[in-house]
Amino acid sequence: MAAPMAGVDKPCAEHPSFNTTSFQKKTRSKLISIPGSRPSVQNGQLLVSTGVTSLDYLLGGGLAVGTVLLIEEDRYDSYSRMILKYFLAEGVVCGHELFVSAIQESPDDILQELPAPILDDVAGHTPVEQSRLSCLEPQDNLDAMKIAWRYQNLPKVQSALASSSRFGHYYDVSKTMEPEIRQAAKCHRFYIPEHPSPASSTPSTILESYSALLKSLQEVIHKNGFDLKTPVSNSRNILRIGLHSLGSALWGDDLCCYDSPKNGHSLTTFLYGLRALLRSSLSVAVVTVPSHLMQDRTLMGRITRLCDNAIALESFKGSERETNPLYKDYHGLLHVRQVPHLNCLASNLPDHKDLAFKLKRKQFTIERLHLPPDLSETVSRVSRGELAGATAMAAACSSATSGNRHLDF
Repeated sequence: MAAPMAGVDKPCAEHPSFNTTSFQKKTRSKLISIPGSRPSVQNGQLLVSTGVTSLDYLLGGGLAVGTVLLIEEDRYDSYSRMILKYFLAEGVVCGHELFVSAIQESPDDILQELPAPILDDVAGHTPVEQSRLSCLEPQDNLDAMKIAWRYQNLPKVQSALASSSRFGHYYDVSKTMEPEIRQAAKCHRFYIPEHPSPASSTPSTILESYSALLKSLQEVIHKNGFDLKTPVSNSRNILRIGLHSLGSALWGDDLCCYDSPKNGHSLTTFLYGLRALLRSSLSVAVVTVPSHLMQDRTLMGRITRLCDNAIALESFKGSERETNPLYKDYHGLLHVRQVPHLNCLASNLPDHKDLAFKLKRKQFTIERLHLPPDLSETVSRVSRGELAGATAMAAACSSATSGNRHLDF
């Protein structure tokens, strides 16, 4: 007979608990939730939209908070200025604070030209066109255009740059933003004539204009709670910084005047300080530079490396490509100079390097560059001539052969 188990009559509390475990469910860390921002799916960095959905896709989903986007201006400063206005308009719609600095004109002139947001966020067809396209059946679409059978199974070429998830808003560049919407946003301005810098007798590696701009930025960040050292609250916001045409002669810089400028380190020193300031704050900056006027390309390379993102705009206006029929659907080329390396070893490179931009009637877009096939009349005539010559040669060779033309096997 089996012996009775010891401690059977003892209370259950004395038994060791075998149900407890050291496993704990890993919860997602609490991220800062700010309207108009989202975390990146690649590195967890907080992102904001530039206002141009195709540019967001090109930058890996958006512009990371704490980084600098450098835009090399086109020759007439038309499209680089437009991207800057898109960036500021997105901040107004999302409720972010703005910091605008310009030298050619007052920052108020830039703010008055911000594009109007499309409230219903319809960027494609009009409602009439959408209802008409939805009524079309697949069979009607197939009958509308027939292509060769060998190309039917090939993937369609997607020229537009767009992601599956929606981020940002759409804007109508043919209209300006209403004053009520623009005045609701809190904006900080920096204009050199309104901020005279005191004369300094001690030599410095940075110009007085850049030093005053950096000091003004530092005061705005610390006084308005954008610094990450301040306690986290529910009312945190993002500061969008727009700096127009840095490095021009109007800032007192001589980068665009001489091959060997005396103030060659002023702009690089300012960008180094700006980047360090943004790394410890909820701020993001877009800087435009007239790179086509700079004589020293090595200096432009150093300026690019001091920024996290860098793109260059090459406009067709005033060039031979403006009248070239191959580029009739575009207004310029876009070159990606640098992509960010944030919280990862490898950066997110764009899948297509040939990029072009165009300004539609209401929208600015960036697309993959696809040149059309050469179907001109001269090519057709040459092809016909070659075909006729080949036919005549084949006839001459066949007439020279004697005997039965049929082959005997």
